[in-house]
Amino acid sequence: MPWYTDLSLRLGAALFLIGIVVFIHWLDRDGLYDSVDGEVSLLDIFYFTMISITTTGFGDIAPVTESARFKEAVIVTPIRFLVFFIFVGTAYNFIIKRSWEKWRMARIQEKLTDHVVVLGFGVSGSQSVEELIERGTDASNIVVVDPSEERLKAAEKLGVAVLQGDAARDDVLKAVRIETASSVLVSAGRDDTSILIVLTVRHLAPKVPISVVVRANDNELLARQAGANNVINPVRFTGLLLAGSAQGAHIADYLADLASVTGRVQLVERVVEEDECGRPITDLNTGGRGLRIYRNGRAIGYWEDECQNLQKGDVVVEIVPSNGAAS
Repeated sequence: MPWYTDLSLRLGAALFLIGIVVFIHWLDRDGLYDSVDGEVSLLDIFYFTMISITTTGFGDIAPVTESARFKEAVIVTPIRFLVFFIFVGTAYNFIIKRSWEKWRMARIQEKLTDHVVVLGFGVSGSQSVEELIERGTDASNIVVVDPSEERLKAAEKLGVAVLQGDAARDDVLKAVRIETASSVLVSAGRDDTSILIVLTVRHLAPKVPISVVVRANDNELLARQAGANNVINPVRFTGLLLAGSAQGAHIADYLADLASVTGRVQLVERVVEEDECGRPITDLNTGGRGLRIYRNGRAIGYWEDECQNLQKGDVVVEIVPSNGAAS
């Protein structure tokens, strides 16, 4: 909830409890004694309530009858502790905790560079984070942004940095230093929200690669126009797996194997190394099977003549054995 709502509820609860104590003291004012003038007025009741609630106690007004002392011990004292805890909790939440979080956030922000920002920690977002960690990405180099506190608790268990907030807001994205990120993964759960987030990210970070999940085919073009470099449609990928299984018993299995680092093989995208320049795509340092290269934004298949002479700046996509399979 907003901070002013939280603060209002806390103050309202404290005033309500104080009002109960005032009412109790007023009903039982005959059991109180004022050593100054011997009379207990309404102002004296407020005064006595406040000094008793704050455990100050000057002794000028005191309960003298058994009934007044019993109510003071059984009713007023527990309320005193409740009010005390409300004040302490408010001080911690609005002063100590916020100051600590601002200091901690500043320390984290200083180190945020070439990090991966995951906007949305639903099913797709959580699986992508787990896969990144499996592929060797340092968990401390991943930042997750999500409005759900429950989801962020699950993300924290993976060791990543988290920020609760709306990823479509500029201040939230600036807080995770979106402009210095190595890549941004967007999975908000709704296509319209995801596309809005992509627009905001592209506005703040014109050169950062953005990958987004959309579920409707007609939204793929909108996502690309918003600035996404990669648009992933899980429904379409599922269709590919289904079609593959119809044409061969092992095609879907191999596609799923490629998609996960836990499989025997995996797809790797990297920049061609300097000593690989001039070689064909079939002769890579990794020993992997080159599938295609990207040169000046154009995809070139391994069967095309350009792949027989790798050049500096080419990006190669290859299949390599996973660590477990290689060992």
